[in-house]
Amino acid sequence: MPLKRTHSFYGTNRWLRSLTAGLLLAAGASQAYTRDLPAPLPKLLPWQGASESLIQQKGDWVTPAEASNFKTTPDYEATRAFANKLATASDDIQVDDIGTATSGRKIQLITLSEGGSDPRTNKKPTLLAQAGIHSGEIDGKDASFMLLRDYIGGDKELKDLVSKVNLLIIPILNVDGHERAGPYTRMNQRGPQNAGWRTNGNNLNLNRDYAKLDTPELRAVMDVINDYQPELYLDIHVTDGEDYQYDITYGYNGSFASDSPEIARWLEQTFQQGVDGALAKAGHIPGPLVFGVNSGEFSDGISHWTASPRYSNGLGDLRHTPTVLVENHSLKPYRQRVLGTYVLIKASLATLAEHAEPLRTAIAEDRQQRPETQVLAWKANTAPDLNVYGEKPFKGMAYEKNENPISGNEQVVWLGKAKDYLGLPVFKDDVKAVEVRVPKAFYLPGHEQLVIDRLKAHGVAISEPESDALPLTQFTIEAHEFGKVPFEGHFRVDAKFSEQNINIPLSGYVKVSTDQPLGKLATALLDPRGPDSFFQWGFFNQSFQRTEYAEPYALVPLAEQMLAQDPKLKKEFEKRLQDEKFASDPAARLRFFYQRSDYYDQAYLKYPVLLHY
Repeated sequence: MPLKRTHSFYGTNRWLRSLTAGLLLAAGASQAYTRDLPAPLPKLLPWQGASESLIQQKGDWVTPAEASNFKTTPDYEATRAFANKLATASDDIQVDDIGTATSGRKIQLITLSEGGSDPRTNKKPTLLAQAGIHSGEIDGKDASFMLLRDYIGGDKELKDLVSKVNLLIIPILNVDGHERAGPYTRMNQRGPQNAGWRTNGNNLNLNRDYAKLDTPELRAVMDVINDYQPELYLDIHVTDGEDYQYDITYGYNGSFASDSPEIARWLEQTFQQGVDGALAKAGHIPGPLVFGVNSGEFSDGISHWTASPRYSNGLGDLRHTPTVLVENHSLKPYRQRVLGTYVLIKASLATLAEHAEPLRTAIAEDRQQRPETQVLAWKANTAPDLNVYGEKPFKGMAYEKNENPISGNEQVVWLGKAKDYLGLPVFKDDVKAVEVRVPKAFYLPGHEQLVIDRLKAHGVAISEPESDALPLTQFTIEAHEFGKVPFEGHFRVDAKFSEQNINIPLSGYVKVSTDQPLGKLATALLDPRGPDSFFQWGFFNQSFQRTEYAEPYALVPLAEQMLAQDPKLKKEFEKRLQDEKFASDPAARLRFFYQRSDYYDQAYLKYPVLLHY
């Protein structure tokens, strides 16, 4: 039944109703106006390259992206249909579903191997190329379709490479974000017109999920990595940020701060040389990952970032899976980016085919590491490295800064003109921010099933304790701070700890030894001081809860008995009373005794994972 509207109410609120209607009308007009108003982007440098010869414009095997002249990318169903068409045309190509997104959509894996042999058993090195973890950044899908089409068409180079190397392709990882598509999903990017959305169906960023594995999409990726053990993993993105001449940029954790130093050296010395040479020959300009240290003044320098395990390259570094984070430049046209990605994938196959044995040796050596200490977080060095671009300049773009009435301050305006920066400062993340002693093993309560399942999803080996009498270390939370807003579905928590030696029975616990190939990963996930530990992601927030309390009518007489029986306690209490704030706080005074009584919750603020050094 509608409420009766009185004249006084209507008269008093007429201005509010009028204002609301006007705002709605204005909002509607604004939306209608901006539907035909794409965001202006900086001017382009002209580009032509030898890779343009890869494009097919007629015939049965023109890819959907080519058919649209690279204006659009095929939707989910058309993508699956084209993948199945490829598999039907060649026995060397297999298509399987590796997982299901929250919507129920299936995630495809395309396998290319000589004769359709199983990459898990044919003893050939394997390259995994993953596209669409951010589905607006879908270059890898359309590039891989062109490459597979050329393989079917008899390309001799590709045939020779696939006789030596297996290729796995995930054409769309974030299948739900892929279908949230349209012309207004990627303001900072040139094409495609129907680019997808960054996050998945649960609004989670898959490229922040490599450590915690909340999403079915990332658990599917881990299944593939654990099952196929690829020697090389390409995670293909499109970057945001500054303007520069490079069109295909990529990176990995540098050997100066790597948990897989032998792999890092192979990537720096072998992979980069092969890929950069192929891209340059094809007319592209390969470059490093670019993260400006000052968005208002690019000449201040760039960061050589060391990724933590929430990212693909950070996790790959920890688990000794050679991982390359590819970031095509968002301001370059889609056509140019797709062609560059094709060249990158093919060059990666060629480099792996020629240099697989040294890489396998590097992987084996890194997996044998059993360090006494481990760095869980790095921070930027305040002293820049001026030698990186000391001889060959950084290929940037010119800019100017203008006062802008919209923002109210100076704004960078990219001018569309090439500018080289000789001696551009590079700030390396090579300073140890968090370093810990590595225990021989962690012991988890068996009821921590969620954490145990995530460890198993990573491939971390878990066993039963061999002994029930071990010297153990337990962390007590002395101070903590929760995030003010949720991040990737979690309220993260940072804490400071004290350590105590304990000796308790380990029945009901499981053991995670660090004497295993994924021992470094186990330490990063289970030592609570690590920024991507399960603790800091909020998996142990029950440690902050108290569920039993003391009533004053029981606690006060108990406190009187405690004082009478323990002169040391009495002296400590009298000393605390000298603190005026404590003395004037009845709750704090009672808490003093409750915390020292046998009734106090002994699990409160205790990190439940135990360490054996």
